[in-house]
Amino acid sequence: MNRPVKENALLNAPYQKVFNTAIRILTRRDHSEYELTQKLKQRGFERDVISRVISECARLNYLNDERTAEVFIRQSKRRGYGKKRIQIELNRKGLKGERITDILYKSVSESDEREAAKRVLKKNLKRFEREKDPLKRRNKIYRLLYTKGISEGIITDFVQRFR
Repeated sequence: MNRPVKENALLNAPYQKVFNTAIRILTRRDHSEYELTQKLKQRGFERDVISRVISECARLNYLNDERTAEVFIRQSKRRGYGKKRIQIELNRKGLKGERITDILYKSVSESDEREAAKRVLKKNLKRFEREKDPLKRRNKIYRLLYTKGISEGIITDFVQRFR
């Protein structure tokens, strides 16, 4: 009678190890399903066990892509990133789809991007003021705001104002 229990425990041992690893990873910060899957694959776990663990973590709400996207968007806004940059970073994390795009567009408004651009320019003002050539100065401002993912219309407004 103990034999089936022992065999069952042996079958669950790999699952338990992957599950414990997933929980350790998720306690540090929220991860997308894609990120967690990649991290578990990198550790050499089997795909079928990983998919079972991912399903269980999602069922227990330890893994929630929408929540992860919301947290990441808030953090990115604080860093001065615009919609484009946030969208690119979300895609890298495997956070794609209509629901994620909706969350992004509800969370980041044009006024948020304008505020982010103001903060970034204020932080880098001395660097831009040192540049004597107005064309080079405008190009530096444009590149900086563009890499932050600020919309081109907003960048154009700021570049024209900063002469």
